[in-house]
Amino acid sequence: MFPIYDVIVVGAGHAGCEAAHAAASMGSKVLLCTMNMNTIAQMSCNPAMGGVAKGQIVREIDALGGKSGIISDKSMIQFRMLNRSKGPAMWSPRSQNDRMKFAEEWRLALENTPNVDFWQEMITGLLVKNGELKGVRTSIGLEIQGKSVVLTNGTFLNGLIHIGEKQFGGGRTGEAAARGITEQLVELGFESGRMKTGTPPRVDGRSLDYSKMEVQHGDENPEKFSYSDTTTTLKDQKTCWITYTNKEVHSSLEEGFDRSPMFNGRIQGLGPRYCPSIEDKINRFAERDRHQIFVEPEGWNTVEMYINGFSTSLPEDVQFKALRKIAGFENAKMFRPGYAIEYDYFPPTQLKLTLETQLIENLYFAGQINGTTGYEEAASQGLVAGINASLKVQERDPFLLKRSDAYIGVLIDDLINKGTEEPYRMFTSRAEFRLLLRQDNADLRLTQKGHNIGLASDERLAKMNHKREETAKLINDLKQKKFSPESINDGLEEIGSAVIKEKISAEKLLKRPQIGLQNLKTFNSEIEAYLSKYPTEVLEQAEIQIKYDSYIEKEQQMVEKLSNMENFKIPLKFDYIGIPALSAEGKQKLNKIRPETMGQASRISGVTPADLSIITVYLGR
Repeated sequence: MFPIYDVIVVGAGHAGCEAAHAAASMGSKVLLCTMNMNTIAQMSCNPAMGGVAKGQIVREIDALGGKSGIISDKSMIQFRMLNRSKGPAMWSPRSQNDRMKFAEEWRLALENTPNVDFWQEMITGLLVKNGELKGVRTSIGLEIQGKSVVLTNGTFLNGLIHIGEKQFGGGRTGEAAARGITEQLVELGFESGRMKTGTPPRVDGRSLDYSKMEVQHGDENPEKFSYSDTTTTLKDQKTCWITYTNKEVHSSLEEGFDRSPMFNGRIQGLGPRYCPSIEDKINRFAERDRHQIFVEPEGWNTVEMYINGFSTSLPEDVQFKALRKIAGFENAKMFRPGYAIEYDYFPPTQLKLTLETQLIENLYFAGQINGTTGYEEAASQGLVAGINASLKVQERDPFLLKRSDAYIGVLIDDLINKGTEEPYRMFTSRAEFRLLLRQDNADLRLTQKGHNIGLASDERLAKMNHKREETAKLINDLKQKKFSPESINDGLEEIGSAVIKEKISAEKLLKRPQIGLQNLKTFNSEIEAYLSKYPTEVLEQAEIQIKYDSYIEKEQQMVEKLSNMENFKIPLKFDYIGIPALSAEGKQKLNKIRPETMGQASRISGVTPADLSIITVYLGR
């Protein structure tokens, strides 16, 4: 009934979709298993993609040849570039999306990807022989042979939903939990844990009074995620709104705290630190009189609204009563209550940098099973797991991203070397080289790497190379173009910048904090005509590279200094236990994580500089 698949992907959320698409696009025969074909790529929580650091990840996925950027563009209803008032390392693209169209576009993309087969059924076990993965077992007892398996189970592993004092099994509201896999993996020697996440109530947009809320428009000139020409920018955008909780809302919510599963001990798993529930916010920040609420449309043609900032597991009557005390929500009708969900995860220190497990060969984990939270974090892991599963089957070298290559590299390195005891979320502050890892240059950083493994297309590579060449040409021309004092001083005085006494290049002017390419256009009609020949992305790239040249160079020098440690390989079966001089904690952590390089070993918590010196001596012998 089934052939032997190269890659079997279990779960069709953001991680599973990226894994299946990547492996199949690289020539592997793929089976995507899901419990419900109608919920492929479901946006289980907020109808949005990107945000601080997450937007950079979506662009990186796109640059490598993944699909999340394209799907986001095709289903977008609003676009905003966050943090424009800060430096370019902080700029982060974010979109509001049509929930139904997002899922539809992903399904269509997968159905149109050669080499992808689908199977709708719960996977209850793995076929393992002598420590090697051989396939999966389904709930009706079918055994499907596969050379590798990628587990992307999301919140479904023994999922338990909480609404007040009610609790019931489920991986998402209205969908069954997945049973069997956790128990088998624990028997095989894996360590597991529990985590918790939550979602807010959804309301009828027709019942809200928007005149009492602040309007939140999209950008005047919206951009997009994908570097490809297959998508276009938005012509029309939907509006979002902002409102606030108040003391009455807080008092109303507090009345239900005695029935809260968070406070009475029924929820055991740790929730996301940076996306707390409304009851957690009120409890932890009792001094605050109000909290921000974002009212976000679920799509182009629906009245359903997502109430961002009001995630809760309180009883539904408490949720409803409190909602109606928010400005603009006085007559709100609730479509469904918010809830919390607990689920199993496996501490990611049990993985290799390829996301293959250390215990079972050819078994890969991606997404919330690794303790992360967020669509973007999941999608990036799915992409890397799918790539590496495919490469291993094809007997090719693994695909690894360093911390200096991508936010995706930071994410995976953090997970494997530091682990996580609470849902992990990416931030720009986690990346020590964030000026190198900007959202505007993800294609320049990663498209060649994606092309090398057979994922990014020839067209993508040609487009990236053209952008690189045009940027270099523009920067060179700006170094040559000189302004005389009489041609520019009036303009400089007008914007409060120091006047010049002798000729100065356009490049040197751009290094001034008050001056951008837009100012140069106003100073000189000739340069305005010249600059108009270049696309916006090239102009932006040239300006950033000129303005931040010295800072970028310093970060690049730091990367080069650290690269020696990254290139210093450690054998995977190296005997740490047999080295008496190593610290006890160092032995334990090194033996558990099994770092592949000295650079990776240096980032493991508990491994001291003395430990590293001792290992170096032993490797030298």
